[in-house]
Amino acid sequence: MLSLSNVSLQFGGEWLFRDVSYRVNAGDRVALVGSNGSGKTSLLRLITGELSPESGTIAKQRGVSIGYLPQELIGAARERSLLEEAQSALEDVKRLEARERSITDALNAEGLEDDERDRLIEALGETHERLEALDAHASGARVEKILTGLGFRESDFPRPLGEFSGGWRMRVALAKLLVARHDLLLLDEPTNHLDLDSLRWVVDFLRNFRGALLLVSHDKWFVNSLTNRTLELYNKNVHAYNGKFEDYLEKKAVVEAQREKEYAQQQKKIKETERFIERFRYKNTKAKQVQSRVKALEKMERIELEDRESDVRIEFPAPPRSGKRQIELRGLRKAFGGLVLFDGLDFAIERGDRMAFVGRNGAGKTTLAKIVAGVESFQAGERIVGSNVEIAYYAQNVADQLDREKDMLDVVAEANPELPPSRLRAVLGAFLFTGDDAFKKVGVLSGGEKSRLALARMMLTKANLLVLDEPTNHLDLASKNVLQKALAAYEGSIVLVSHDVDFMKPLADTVYEATGSDLKAYPGDVAYYLERKEAETEAAAGGASAKPKSVSNVSRKEQKRLEAEERRRRYEKTKDVVKEAKATERAIEATEARVAALEAELAEERVFSDPALSKEKNRAYREARAEVENLYERWTALQERLDAGS
Repeated sequence: MLSLSNVSLQFGGEWLFRDVSYRVNAGDRVALVGSNGSGKTSLLRLITGELSPESGTIAKQRGVSIGYLPQELIGAARERSLLEEAQSALEDVKRLEARERSITDALNAEGLEDDERDRLIEALGETHERLEALDAHASGARVEKILTGLGFRESDFPRPLGEFSGGWRMRVALAKLLVARHDLLLLDEPTNHLDLDSLRWVVDFLRNFRGALLLVSHDKWFVNSLTNRTLELYNKNVHAYNGKFEDYLEKKAVVEAQREKEYAQQQKKIKETERFIERFRYKNTKAKQVQSRVKALEKMERIELEDRESDVRIEFPAPPRSGKRQIELRGLRKAFGGLVLFDGLDFAIERGDRMAFVGRNGAGKTTLAKIVAGVESFQAGERIVGSNVEIAYYAQNVADQLDREKDMLDVVAEANPELPPSRLRAVLGAFLFTGDDAFKKVGVLSGGEKSRLALARMMLTKANLLVLDEPTNHLDLASKNVLQKALAAYEGSIVLVSHDVDFMKPLADTVYEATGSDLKAYPGDVAYYLERKEAETEAAAGGASAKPKSVSNVSRKEQKRLEAEERRRRYEKTKDVVKEAKATERAIEATEARVAALEAELAEERVFSDPALSKEKNRAYREARAEVENLYERWTALQERLDAGS
């Protein structure tokens, strides 16, 4: 499907990787991992053609379609509606449907020669085969299903893209990839803008995806759920591991142990050689041996060791003891306009509690976290703070609150002036700020770097209640592990808003799901919550699953002939239904446009001030609405017939 042969890439005279060779086959599920700056994103961009290799070749099998989701938002027509943007991914379907119409018209022409008819029938079969692979007859419903699965409401469909935040527009980009049914998906940190519900849906969708995956993600649960191979970028080359991501971690530990042993042996040899050179450098009788050893050192390929996150230990300061009940919310009401998130909510946090707030975006989990932290107002109810409660709050937009004129070392020193600079720099190092980075001004940092700095500062505060809103969004695996270990050993209370399943596992013993109107408790860790949600989903779906049809044991040539005949029969059997379904879709669009026009007219003064005209328009509006309902029922019945093959 895709082959990289001796591919090399450099930036500014520094090699990212050299002579990389790897092959992605149909059905492969590959996790691309490596430290920050190792070249993961660059490798994806080479595959898409956005970058050109310094040397080597990248070959793609003919006809293979590749979809790419970058970390950064790509341009889109902001005035185009959400639904229109998602449907723009169906260009292949539209092109094939046009070809289908053209071939059908040619088949219906008079005076067609037998050879030409056979050629057209074969072409029609190939077109139908591709349309079936793209599930073309259900493409419209698939677009809406994918948008809904990614957290959009039906009322969002006509909204222009310009009204959505960058995170939601990234979801639109992901939706387009899933709609298009590519043969290979390249996904670069696809979970950054997903809530836990959408993340579960994406995992389920990609498990059933027939194509190949090559993904970059710092979410271990996500990667482990989807991949069966790991490709590690290390020391300017790639190293492949078979098995799930957790298998890679185990095998890597063995490889690292062996590498450390080889490193120690090499260092011993280097020191012995250097001692010999130093000892006999000025002895004429040893000049030849000295030069030989000097050349040997110059040619030696030095073994390099990775920074081991397990060697970094950061701890929160011991928190002051608070009263048993730290925060209590009584009869809380919180609404934004007509959207009521909580009404009459009673909720409490006690000393030592460890809880996670989950739920779809917009359901209220971040709002509740802000209320707990005391930075968000509410319309009714009480927020009672217990004795000696000290709260540290990490917000998603915390980067905007840092002083741009201060350097990083000063920022973290403010949180705990008692600590020496060496300790402060160790904390910065755990979050990827090393060496002279400590003296950089906040104003020159990127958004992600500011977020990591704020997280490092929070780890130095003497708080007994931590409220963390998506703290892992800008962390790599190493920094995430450092933070996770520190939080696991933390003696205070934790309120965590996150979509990172693996990160939450050891940190929360109760999960609260914000539903958009209430708060539902799951008395267990995140694994228990996911099991319960899976059971609820299966119960709602009825547990029905379709079984694949068996294929008779015939020769490949005979099988192809039978398949061609079957496609022709299916076409003759369903062409009228397909035609009627498409006509019904067009009728639905036209009638819905009429409904929208009538709604606009009913709001005009000339109409509602004229009783007779208002009555006439209302009657027309009711009739149009009823017609839409009837058309949808007809369309649903036609889709069911198509699904049944008749």
